[in-house]
Amino acid sequence: MMKKPGFLRKKNIYYPLGVLFVVLVLIMPRSAKFNYDYRKGSPWQYETLVSQFDFPILKTQEQLQEERSKAGTSIIPYYRYSDEVVSKSIRSAETIELGSHSFLRPSIIIEIRDIYAKGIISDDGVKSGRNSDISNDVVFIQKDKRAAKYPVTEIYKESDARAKLLADLGAKHPSFNMDSICRAAKVYDLITPNLVYDKQTTSLVHEESANYISPTMGYVSAGDLIVSKGEIVTGEIAQMLDSYKVEYEASMGYGGPRILFWLGNALIALALVFIIYAVIFFSNPAIFEQKNKYLYILLIFLLATIGALAVDRTNSSFLYMVPFTLTAIYLQAFFKNKLVIPFCIVSLLPLLIFAQDGVELFTMFLVASMVSLYTFKYFSRGWLQFISAFIVFISLVITYFGFRFIDALNGNVYQALMYLFVGSMLSVAGYPLIYLFEKVFNLVSNSRLLELCDTNNPLLRQLESRASGTFQHSLQVMNMADAVAREVGANIPEVRAGALYHDIGKMENPLCFIENETLVAAGPRFHDNLTSQESARLIIKHVPDGLALAEKYKLPDVIKDFIRTHHGTSRTGYFYSKYVSEGGDPADDAEFCYTGTKPSTKEQIILMVCDSVEAASRTLKDFSPESVSAFVRGMVDSKMKAGQFDQADISLKDINTIVSVLEKWLLQSHHGRIEYPKEP
Repeated sequence: MMKKPGFLRKKNIYYPLGVLFVVLVLIMPRSAKFNYDYRKGSPWQYETLVSQFDFPILKTQEQLQEERSKAGTSIIPYYRYSDEVVSKSIRSAETIELGSHSFLRPSIIIEIRDIYAKGIISDDGVKSGRNSDISNDVVFIQKDKRAAKYPVTEIYKESDARAKLLADLGAKHPSFNMDSICRAAKVYDLITPNLVYDKQTTSLVHEESANYISPTMGYVSAGDLIVSKGEIVTGEIAQMLDSYKVEYEASMGYGGPRILFWLGNALIALALVFIIYAVIFFSNPAIFEQKNKYLYILLIFLLATIGALAVDRTNSSFLYMVPFTLTAIYLQAFFKNKLVIPFCIVSLLPLLIFAQDGVELFTMFLVASMVSLYTFKYFSRGWLQFISAFIVFISLVITYFGFRFIDALNGNVYQALMYLFVGSMLSVAGYPLIYLFEKVFNLVSNSRLLELCDTNNPLLRQLESRASGTFQHSLQVMNMADAVAREVGANIPEVRAGALYHDIGKMENPLCFIENETLVAAGPRFHDNLTSQESARLIIKHVPDGLALAEKYKLPDVIKDFIRTHHGTSRTGYFYSKYVSEGGDPADDAEFCYTGTKPSTKEQIILMVCDSVEAASRTLKDFSPESVSAFVRGMVDSKMKAGQFDQADISLKDINTIVSVLEKWLLQSHHGRIEYPKEP
């Protein structure tokens, strides 16, 4: 039943793959990877490793941080006394509005002068990069180009200074509520920091001691033994291996012929391109015929690869901060999970192959991508995206600590967690790019489809006012199609939007359709004075009319496809039968056939069946299970015999599921009710 894709007939699908192949070869690493997998506490599984060159032993981040912390404890912060701040506050105090309490002004000015004489710093304290607050016993204050040491207890923080002002004023004027007076006159606002922290001077004074923190702690010469085969990798050996790895990848790298290295990169790039081709071919080969979707997928893969390789080349620790989960989100917006999930795996392969700790990072971000696919179904709107991002962050943290506990990952834990958190939040910042991709590649996201399903849409409001019967029919078809789509795994927003707009062409001539006849008073019916051919022609016209309206209101192509395919190439059965019964030639049915196209997707089949069943079910008299089952099965079989399913990507199992769901729907919609007795 499935239509054969055009990838064998259209050679131009290979051109984008060729371009992708060339770009991959160009951006792949220029040096070899250190191909030893080791972890602390495990035996060295390779041959005895002897250093091929001299290299320094690098200190770990924990060691460097500890030394920096020790060096930082001796730093004495420097402040500059600001006369300008004091003068400005005094001038403001002299003009402040105190009303009937103006006699308090001299006391306020005196107290402010006394407080400023000692000096005020902000409540945040020192912002030196190492200290978040004053932790020293003394500070330097530079006043009139001379600096002197002052005990910390002799200067005020901003909040303490305001408290001091209130206490002193209260002591001088105990009969007044000084706090209320100060608040009303905004006296507290006159207390601002007049000691300005001088970071540059502080840094210059202590620069010499800071420079003594060396990033290395020893040296290994060429020919020295690093680790023997079978030896347990201790912390010291792991530190030597880490240092050897850094020097190897930075200085030595690949030692063979460069042509072989380029050939190796080319073969890896070719393998990645082939995997992409295979994923599309086996999950949704129809994409090969849709240039916009095809190029979009390749672009998303390329962006993920460039992000992984570029960041790894700059600083491998920053890979924790790259929002790789956006790949899953960007794909889920336009494709089904049967394509999204394998493609997420493929997009992470460059990270697995080339990055340091590639296996661990690949696993972490794959888990996070699968989590994001699930959470974004429920938390994709507005601020709810932050909930989804936080859940993704938790999944990353859990996986990270799993590897951390088995010593597969090392480094600064707090830094890694911060990077993971930032990367998770960046997925929220990157989400709006979906709308840009939607515009550039002429795609339709689920968000856009949900907006179209809003019945307050101007076009739907017109349909309701001009053809209310058709509007109600469309709502019923939408609900029916929604239930079917959930059972067969179809795109629910797409089916709902298609159902709402499939008959918009009827509002151009609403009285032509029986569901709208109640709009006029009783009298001659629209088709009473028309021939069967004329009636059929007017009925069929609602499809091109709908396409014209869709074009006018700039509805996306996927909606136009529903309009074009919801009748396929079937006949207007009623008027064709009337024509034949009146003596017409049964073979002469051209004027009674729709000129649309046959459905090609599961969603379009669902709409075609639900549209026919909903309309025809209004003629049913008997709603017993047997009658409903025969009715639905007969409707579906007639569509199949007419060849309407020939080009669709749908299985017999899905068709049977559609029949089953529609049977239940009709039985539930037309269930019996007890008859209420009349009131006496």
